[in-house]
Order: sequence, then C-alpha cells, then structure tokens
Amino acid sequence: MSLFQNRPQVSDNITYTTFGMNKNLLIVGLGNIGKEYDLTRHNIGFHVVDDFVRRSREMDDWIAKKDLKCSVASGRFGDTRVYVIKPSTFMNLSGEAVQAISHFYKISADQIAVVHDELDVVFGQIRLRTGGSSAGHNGIKSISAQIGENYGRIRIGIGPKIPEQMEAADFVLQKFSAKEQEQFGNLSKEAGAILSEFIYSGQPLGAETRGFIV
Repeated sequence: MSLFQNRPQVSDNITYTTFGMNKNLLIVGLGNIGKEYDLTRHNIGFHVVDDFVRRSREMDDWIAKKDLKCSVASGRFGDTRVYVIKPSTFMNLSGEAVQAISHFYKISADQIAVVHDELDVVFGQIRLRTGGSSAGHNGIKSISAQIGENYGRIRIGIGPKIPEQMEAADFVLQKFSAKEQEQFGNLSKEAGAILSEFIYSGQPLGAETRGFIV
C-alpha cells in the first residue's frame, strides 16, 4: 500500500463547492525530549511522526510552540487540516500538550490518533484501537486524564521484554537493537499507511492488528 492514497478524480472538469466540510485532525507522537532518548523504545512515537512529516509533501516543517508545550507540523489533505505534534514535556506529562492544542484548534478526542510504544505487543506488530485503558503507559495515562479515553491509539510493539526480570522502565529506555533498527523503514511505511487511512477516512481507528516485518 502506498503512503498516500490518491483522491478520487471527477471527470468533465466540473467544479464542486462544499461548505462546512473542513475538519481538523490531530496526530500525536509520544516520546521523551533530548538526544539521549533517540532510538530508544519509548521514543518510537517520535520516530514515526518524524518520518511521516518528512515523507509527506503536504506537511510543513516543525515549529516549536512553547505556549502549547509541543512542536507542531501541519498540512492540508483535501478538506482536512492535519496537525502533528511531539510534546515538549516529558512522557508522563504528554496530556498537557494534547489538551492545549486540541482546545486551541477545537479538535475532539475522536479526531485524535496517538502513536506510542506498547510493551505488551511484540516488535513487528502494530495494533489499533479507539479507547481503552493506559495499560500502565504513563503518556497514555496523562492524555486520558486530560481529554478522556475516546481517542485513537496506534500501538507500536516493542516487546517482549528480555530478560524478563528487567524492570519495564529500564527496558523501554534501552535503544533498539541493530537488527530491530533494520526494520525501521518497514515500520515507518506501515505506520504512514495507517495514518494516511485515518486522515482520508475521517473515521475513528477500529480494532486491528497490522504487521511490518517482511
């Protein structure tokens, strides 16, 4: 599947005008700020949205918005304005940025998709859903505390935890292995396709499991 789907073409050069159809969507990538967190499992959300913005011709460059506690990139896809953010708080305060920008642009929870790491999902899989518990993820816990639970989740697998006795907090702050990093291109391509489908369908994320390892 290509990263972006072509919009349907209308023949005979007829121009259609629509009113009140413009909408806003918000995509959130979760991670911790600072070079020391680059390539760590907890920062896979940052990696995915960075790649999405870089690959997309529709998206503008990142802009730091201190008042909204995040970096923001935006672009227009047909009648949809898309905002992509990376919170500039640490992970456990991510909800502050999501609440600030969703309030500023009047974006409801069901128009939001959050990309984040998921320890309970194996590396090589991406699980989608709308709503549900935080499963112990501090970034998700913070967002839910601010805007409720009715937003989309794009859960990038980083498990299983090896060795099993390692503390989860230590494991998620480790860097991905060299072998895992070799799959980042496939991961970004599949995640980008999911984001494209979310944008063009305008529908909340349904429960689904996708794979990216080939």
